[in-house]
Amino acid sequence: MKNDIIVEQNNLTKQIRVRKVIYPILIGLVVVSYMLYRDFDPNTFDLISFTRYTLFWLVIAFSCMIVRDIGYIVRIRTLSGNRLSWKQAFRVIMLWEFTSAITPSAVGGTTLAILFVHKEGIGVGKSSAMVMAASFLDELYFVLMFPIILLTVNRHVLYAIPDVEDSVTQSLFLFAIIGYGLKLSFLALLSYGLFRNPRGLKYLLVQLFRWRILRKWRRDVNEVGYDIIRNSIELKHKPFSFWLKTFAATFCSWTARYWVVNSLLVAFWFERYDWAQHFLIFARQLVMWIIMLIAPTPGGSGFAEFLFAEYFAEFLPVAGVAVAMALLWRLISYYPYLIIGVWIVPRWLARSFGKR
Repeated sequence: MKNDIIVEQNNLTKQIRVRKVIYPILIGLVVVSYMLYRDFDPNTFDLISFTRYTLFWLVIAFSCMIVRDIGYIVRIRTLSGNRLSWKQAFRVIMLWEFTSAITPSAVGGTTLAILFVHKEGIGVGKSSAMVMAASFLDELYFVLMFPIILLTVNRHVLYAIPDVEDSVTQSLFLFAIIGYGLKLSFLALLSYGLFRNPRGLKYLLVQLFRWRILRKWRRDVNEVGYDIIRNSIELKHKPFSFWLKTFAATFCSWTARYWVVNSLLVAFWFERYDWAQHFLIFARQLVMWIIMLIAPTPGGSGFAEFLFAEYFAEFLPVAGVAVAMALLWRLISYYPYLIIGVWIVPRWLARSFGKR
């Protein structure tokens, strides 16, 4: 595992570069600019009213993102047994979010999160256990919430997009089911390895990577297997109160993140907002996040703006403003992490690895 940390240190400066921040911004702006050019109608913006409710609900939208980060900070500090200070926990989460923002959605910042925690003075084994536990809790949220949504919201309403062929909506449903299946499989495998039979999971992985096409990664998988065994000892004896607190923080974080869109819609269309569709809007965001797993761009840039504009246009008085709303949504929920990362990463690199 220590060798893996050294490799990650060498790869880190290659992954965190200025162009890694510029690319997602450019991709997002290019897509939004094209969509504005395609659908722009100045008259549609006359329907947007800026009232006293607008400022209030914009503050609520920003507050939702703050709540989201606080939930993550509380969770990582709890997972560390309070060995991380609040400042250290904040730094870890911001670094984690930054790397998630500059890598494809399916990759995220988890691969480097162990290094971030380790550099705050936590042992390698403990850091690995913390990141695995955080991943377990994130997947648990999706695995529990998605069936609840399918049971409470009509599937055709959940995936319906006006003026779009049924084949496209069926494809969205298929992507969501595939994404959910991947998350469920990962959660089941992680649960089995961490809490039931870590040695059995290690044996299964080693046998799997005996295949000729996978053989070159066998040594790395063997190290991962030992990590799983160590992490199992670390986590399986935690009390129920520990898991309740960490999952509550996870639930608050993800739920607050999805409420950002609800708050933005209320902000500009308070008097015409259909509160009966409040949960449907929340449900679509969760589905959209699962679909975004297939996005190949950093942080889903371009893909997220396009999907938002198409998926939430029907909740707006005029569909032409959906692109502007998509950009505002990303300005609140995505771009701040790029800005914070540009500020915090150089200082963290200098402190952790020296001036070089």
